[in-house]
Amino acid sequence: MLLEIADLLDAAGLARARALLEAGDWVDGRETAGPQAARVKHNQQLAPRGEAARALQALVLEALGRHAGFFSAALPKRVLPPFFNRYRGDGSHYGNHVDQAVRFAPDGTRVRCDVSCTVFLSDPAEYDGGELVIETDTGARRVKLPAGAAVIYPSGSVHRVEPVTRGARLASFFWIESMVRRPEQRRLLHELDRTLIALRERDPDSPESVALTGTYHNLLRMWADT
Repeated sequence: MLLEIADLLDAAGLARARALLEAGDWVDGRETAGPQAARVKHNQQLAPRGEAARALQALVLEALGRHAGFFSAALPKRVLPPFFNRYRGDGSHYGNHVDQAVRFAPDGTRVRCDVSCTVFLSDPAEYDGGELVIETDTGARRVKLPAGAAVIYPSGSVHRVEPVTRGARLASFFWIESMVRRPEQRRLLHELDRTLIALRERDPDSPESVALTGTYHNLLRMWADT
């Protein structure tokens, strides 16, 4: 499931993020890429252990915790600390690749990467190119969202970032281990949850609303790994 999330970061959070990014130290993005991805990765990345990165990670994770739509779609069990990258107008890009299946959390535990997330931190007018292109069953989806918006998609998808030819594209990216491993099950639960929200708005105490809520939780109980 590919899902766009509007206004993950509000104006104040976005301004704080941009100030931290401007003050941060940038390194070659290939330092954190696997062997296959490193061959096609041409960008910069905020030094992951720096003070700016830690403050930004807290800011993004706090925003995720407040966003019901993110939880509904990703059903997160664990969220890895976000990274931050920069593509400048010199043709920086990231060729076709698939994200690693398993990564290590800061405490050394292994985390399965089910869902990938990109949070856009530059407005589209600030740069040319830089679309996130995700291959789906129905063809390629080109994503270039307003600053503060995010997109989530299956980590097993082939995806790339097109060359940036003007300006700078700033973004956060990270991975989620979902309570529900299979993407088709997550999609079904998300669709059911959206239907429930609409039903509750019309008639929150109806027998149908109560019954459908039970169906949702019983499916989650059946599929979730906590």
